[in-house]
Amino acid sequence: MDTLIRNGLIVTASECYTGDIAIEAGKIVQIGTGLEGADEIIDATGKYVFPGAIDVHVHLEMPSGALVTSDDFFSGTVAAAHGGTTCIIDFATQERGKPLSQAIATRRAVADSKTVIDYALHLEIIEVNERVLAEINELVKSGYPSFKLYMAYEEIMLQQDDLLSVLNQLAESGGIPMVHTENAWYIRQKVRRLLSKGKTATAYHPLSRPPEGEAEAAGRIILAGELVGCPVYIAHVSCSETLAKITAAQHNGLMVFAETCPQYLLLSSACFDEPEPERYVCSPPLRDPSHQEHLWPGLARGNLQVVSTDHCSWWLRGQKDQAENFTQIPGGLPGIETRLPLLYTFGVRTGHLSLNRLAAVTSTNPAKIFGLFPQKGTIMPGSDADLVIFDPHREVRLTAESLHQRVDHNPYAHLTVRGYPSVTLSRGRVIVRDGHFLGEPGMGRFLLRQPFEHGLTLL
Repeated sequence: MDTLIRNGLIVTASECYTGDIAIEAGKIVQIGTGLEGADEIIDATGKYVFPGAIDVHVHLEMPSGALVTSDDFFSGTVAAAHGGTTCIIDFATQERGKPLSQAIATRRAVADSKTVIDYALHLEIIEVNERVLAEINELVKSGYPSFKLYMAYEEIMLQQDDLLSVLNQLAESGGIPMVHTENAWYIRQKVRRLLSKGKTATAYHPLSRPPEGEAEAAGRIILAGELVGCPVYIAHVSCSETLAKITAAQHNGLMVFAETCPQYLLLSSACFDEPEPERYVCSPPLRDPSHQEHLWPGLARGNLQVVSTDHCSWWLRGQKDQAENFTQIPGGLPGIETRLPLLYTFGVRTGHLSLNRLAAVTSTNPAKIFGLFPQKGTIMPGSDADLVIFDPHREVRLTAESLHQRVDHNPYAHLTVRGYPSVTLSRGRVIVRDGHFLGEPGMGRFLLRQPFEHGLTLL
């Protein structure tokens, strides 16, 4: 065998046990105790061994008008690997009048030579016609089962009849939509009223996108999914009102899945009282801290099944600080590197989450929902040897300088985490060891995925 990880506490979504993991040709080939005979032995005594984390919502090297996010596919995936993430799903955005397949080719031409971990793409649909609907069916069969749909951002959002058409096609084809749920018309009115009163400061951003608008849109897409029998995945849930819509739908037996992000679990609208508040502009916006009292239990009991990052890094100086009013600030926060240590420190160590639940929401559930399981998302013979050896005692202050994200600020810079990855393996190869990157650009593989599995069991 090539590599043997010995004496770690192996953590999956359902079990915790001490054992050894044997790796050969990039795959897990055996799990047991007292295993011998490897070219390389990694001692994991006193540490956890998690399945490599999967971040299904990231924006690397993303153009927005004249701007491009600060992390490209190399720096972003290096940062991900340092934080224990071994697989990401980014986005390929349709151009108006162009086929979806062209978006894939364009995006892969940018990413393939740079990524250091495995990756896949969601298809962003911004225009619907008969050709696009037919292409969805072919793309699902070809390994692209997930599609991003926007109910906000007027330049890329879909109208209700187009949303319904796409959901109907996905129901027939075996695909799943990831939906940004905010009410665009509500936001438009809020923004107009604020600007007309001269309320242009950054602190007005969260007031322009209130929880009620997020929840209304979530309810609308849930109803649309119910009408046509399509599963729905709701992105970046930020508030208790949206969670209530999701929970009610699940109790009624609907196929509704949802993610939240560390920023909604750990940061709040109080951040807008700090200097340089534009650092915290994202959409949906940071909410009153009272919402966290609902999001953590929703994550623990399974109404929220995934924690992603929605990583979208902009330079504070030169990008985020150049806007004339809050509507012009590029939205998004960095976080691709910090998800696992944040959730361990403020989720597991505080009693919000078990170790098994941490593995479920960062690896197993995203792999199952988006067609990567059991190749990814678990620790079992035959699966890719994407593994994280996690030191529960290592302390790290999350300053921008201490991290590998290519950005000049970090929203969690005031926090110290206790618990951090010490070794990250991608398909059996050590790519990070004790803070040192050992991989190389282009070693990440592009992944084709399975159609959505109706009746899948999540933990």
